[in-house]
Amino acid sequence: MTDDEAPQTKPWSDIDLSRWRDYPDVKTDSLWLYDSRASGDGHKLDYHGNFIPQIATQIFTRYTKKDDIVLDLFLGSGTSAIEAARLGRRCIGVELKADLVDYVAGKIDPGQLGSRIHLLQGDSASPEIVPQVSGALGSLGAEHAHLLMLHPPYADIIKFSDQSADLSNASTTEAFLAGFEAVARHGFELLAPGRFAALVIGDKYDRGELVPLGFWCMERMNRVGFKTKAIIVKNIEGNEKGKGRTANLWRYRALAGGYYIFKHEYVILFFKPKK
Repeated sequence: MTDDEAPQTKPWSDIDLSRWRDYPDVKTDSLWLYDSRASGDGHKLDYHGNFIPQIATQIFTRYTKKDDIVLDLFLGSGTSAIEAARLGRRCIGVELKADLVDYVAGKIDPGQLGSRIHLLQGDSASPEIVPQVSGALGSLGAEHAHLLMLHPPYADIIKFSDQSADLSNASTTEAFLAGFEAVARHGFELLAPGRFAALVIGDKYDRGELVPLGFWCMERMNRVGFKTKAIIVKNIEGNEKGKGRTANLWRYRALAGGYYIFKHEYVILFFKPKK
């Protein structure tokens, strides 16, 4: 490409397709293997269940442009907000636990907090969250978010709080899925048409039976209107606390119970149709 040629970009990405060879770090395959979690810039393994920053880096790079707004309805310890700030994106994050919102705020540059990064305390499954997010979008001069990130609890595998609205406290798998569907529906409403959503989710075992949360959550995303774009399998070794001496115990339990120990989770991509 000569200096006077315009970059060839998509409406949802800054990647210049005329220079596609210049992006070797951007993944385009459906198997993601990471040996460890990226650290620095505020990222650290300080909270059970937070996804590794590399996921946000890949998704934000491929599916957002500079200054686009990322909406994360399960903000947790703030991976999306931190990475959005680092990559020149804006972010609205919603978190149920008030103390966690305050904790994440301490990780964000004060110059960006409240201007480019908005942290909201609330229940993403409640209809009340829609006007809250809409208000934050309005303050950013937008009607819709440009990317939706969803990383819900993997049902009751880890209890994140004692709050009844916490999806990790759902009494049944069906109750968990119903709550997740409500969040997905709100995300669909708040996302701009033609833009993308990413769901990070894993499966679980319950009384000797595999519970395919990933595929069931994908189906709930489809119910509310999203179309599935891709299913990525990612290893989880870089995202879990070391099992240490308990590794052999898990291996024994797997052999005794006839099951396999999870070493993967899913990053499922969706898009909201333009019409």
